[in-house]
Amino acid sequence: MASYSIWIALVLGILAYLGIVLNLGPGLWLQEALVVGVITGLIVGNVHLGLTIGATLTLMSLGMWTYGGATMPDFMTGAILGTAVGALGGGETAGLAVAIPASILMTQLDVLGRAVTTVFIHAADKYTERGDIRGVTLMHLLGQLPWGLTRAIPVFIAVWLGAGPIQHIINALPHWFMHGMQVTGTMLPALGFALLLNQMPVKKHWAFLVIGYVLYAYLKLPIIGVALVALAGAALYLKLRGSEARAES
Repeated sequence: MASYSIWIALVLGILAYLGIVLNLGPGLWLQEALVVGVITGLIVGNVHLGLTIGATLTLMSLGMWTYGGATMPDFMTGAILGTAVGALGGGETAGLAVAIPASILMTQLDVLGRAVTTVFIHAADKYTERGDIRGVTLMHLLGQLPWGLTRAIPVFIAVWLGAGPIQHIINALPHWFMHGMQVTGTMLPALGFALLLNQMPVKKHWAFLVIGYVLYAYLKLPIIGVALVALAGAALYLKLRGSEARAES
């Protein structure tokens, strides 16, 4: 039965830890499913699969964001688990069959991690009453542990101890379920695009939307080509607006 060594499981667990914790600070885009999918692909030896799983989950996450204490599916962790499991032999279908449920399951662990963190907040309050700045700083740094471990531990266990059982489960899943996950993976990116468009001033700039649709649907231009045309169009638009503003002044 294909499986990973403890070191790969450990590295992926650390990657999951850093991905969620750095989301609170510098970021480094490690919280993005596309980025961690590629990194996971490099680690498990299948970059193309990591790019595919990560890109699919990134498209699903378009238009979603967490505000305040709200939580959302953790596509970062889903990308790590989906890529690792898919690279065992199941490919993209098996990877998405694990990645999507795992992303949703992480919302429950996210709530647990945020709740446990309050222990360190209350401890910091006590250190503050004593005027112990070192204690406050220590509690502040330790506060990241629950949030990070809610990702690191499941990833480590699933990749190392659970690699074999996960493969068994995937093999035992009925065809309709695997096909359903594949269809879901195709449909949810469209939902992500719809949520994103709902937040954008489409009515004001509808011409750009039509141009992009024509380039992709009728002229079959790749996404990178469409993006480059959009970049050039945006630069030209801003230049013309600047010239118009200067002429009016």
